[in-house]
Amino acid sequence: MLVFDAAATAQLDRAYQGREFVRRRHANIAALDPRPGQTVLDLGCGNGMLLPELARALGRKGRVIGVDMSPDMLTSARARIAKAGEDWVEILDGRAEAIPLDDATADSIVSIQVFEYIPDIPATLAECHRVLRPGGRLVIGDIHWGTLAWASEDPDRMARVLKVWDGHLADPAVPEHLPGLLDDAGFRLDAVHPVVFTDTGPAPDGTAALFQFLIRRYVSGPGGLAAEEASAWSAELDALAASRRYFYSLTHFITVATRV
Repeated sequence: MLVFDAAATAQLDRAYQGREFVRRRHANIAALDPRPGQTVLDLGCGNGMLLPELARALGRKGRVIGVDMSPDMLTSARARIAKAGEDWVEILDGRAEAIPLDDATADSIVSIQVFEYIPDIPATLAECHRVLRPGGRLVIGDIHWGTLAWASEDPDRMARVLKVWDGHLADPAVPEHLPGLLDDAGFRLDAVHPVVFTDTGPAPDGTAALFQFLIRRYVSGPGGLAAEEASAWSAELDALAASRRYFYSLTHFITVATRV
């Protein structure tokens, strides 16, 4: 299991201020199209980076609610909101499969890189349907890990590392499965927008650097690879970057649907 503890939360806090994550947030907000006076739910709000931006998009006229189940993430989110002075943003402890809100509470829901960790997506979509008002918008932004291209001179080791990494996900291909699941849950699929991350650096604030940190940490944990192999994998990426032979690409998909 990938644990979002204090160390991971600190790494995410740094990376989420980078230009790739800023671009991803803005693309998801654009797909959500929040309007003043609306109630917007950030499902799986994590460290709360999106919450102040949603508040600004609403013109601070409406209601923003963040829900997450990680104590460390909730602590980070609450500190961020307090620093931003957004005292009308509400942050709740809760799970995606049991959203702590009444029926027909939200005008829209956004959830970024959360569904890939959810073991029961149909139950979560049913909860989203319950919480949304009729005609409400659902925006789900998730990575399709099948799109990952990462240069390596040891492709067998790269494949072993990524196979172990996939084990921390409930579904590594969420965007591929969402259209049918949304239809079953009473939503109308409106659009799917790709956001492509490509790096030849890697940039310190990019997704490649973050995932290198998270993957090395995860695959060298219990039930994973030997720590030496995980270290060698990470060292090779550093060496490729130093010799200007580094390449990485990964696609995040934004799925937009309407509650019918």
